[in-house]
Parts: sequence; structure tokens; C-alpha cells
Amino acid sequence: MKKTKKLVLASLLIAVAVVGSTLSFPVLGSKCSPVQHLVNVIAAVTLGPWYGVVMAFITSVLRVAFGLGSLMAFPGSMCGALLAGVLYWLLPKLWTACAGELFGTAIIGGLLAYPVALLLMGNESAALFVYIVPFLISSAGGVVLAMILMTALLKTGVLTKWMQ
Repeated sequence: MKKTKKLVLASLLIAVAVVGSTLSFPVLGSKCSPVQHLVNVIAAVTLGPWYGVVMAFITSVLRVAFGLGSLMAFPGSMCGALLAGVLYWLLPKLWTACAGELFGTAIIGGLLAYPVALLLMGNESAALFVYIVPFLISSAGGVVLAMILMTALLKTGVLTKWMQ
């Protein structure tokens, strides 16, 4: 895929993630936004891990700037995007991107959210494992959406045509 096409797709996916974050729901002190995780899987499959991480970072900055998310947007989305992209790069199957998104967001991002909550947000009631469940719920919703959408795009040939 040409660099210009990658940048256009990345920009569109960032816009979808930011607008999609208006469709969020609270779970145990965090704002769950499944559209971000859908976008992470799409980025992992179509653009690779580095684009995915940069996109997750830019989306998180925009979400925080627009009041659509908290600082918790950073650890979950970036870890999920990185692991989804790396696993898909190593074994190019849709399920590897989805598994990477789930594990990266829920476990790694959930654990990294603790110091963010404690040190940057001043939340002294935060506990080490408290963000794993809400991050898992959010990413699971996005992964299910990604599986449905990506399977449809692969079966119709749209994704293959776009990636040329």
C-alpha cells in the first residue's frame, strides 16, 4: 500500500475512533469505548503496528482534548494497538490481531493504567488490577465488532482491493 493511501486510511480511522468515542459507557471508573478497539484491529491488519500505535496516541490526545475520554485512553489503546499489530505481523490471521488487542488492552494496558490513575490523575483509591475488567469489556466489544466487519470486508474483497 502506498504511503499516501496509508496516511489517508490512518486519518479516517482516527476520525472514526474520535467520533466513535461519543458512544462510550462507564464501567468501574473508566469510560469504555469499543470503537477505539475496532479501529485498533483494523489498523493492525491494514497498516501495521507502528501506524496503529501512533493512531491510538493521536486519538487519545484528541479524546482528552475534546473531553471525550480521560488519561486512561492512553495505556489501553496504545498497548492494544501495538500488540495487535505485532501479532498480526508475526502471524497474519485476523484472530491474532484480535487476541493481541484483547490482551494488550485488558492485561498490559489495564496494569499500566494504575500508575496513570495514581500519579497523573491523583486517584489514591486506584488499585493495581482494577482496570483490567473494564478494559477487557471495552476491548471485547470492539474485537467482536472488528471480527464482524473485517470478515465481511474480506469476503466481499473490499479489503483486498483497498490494500493493493
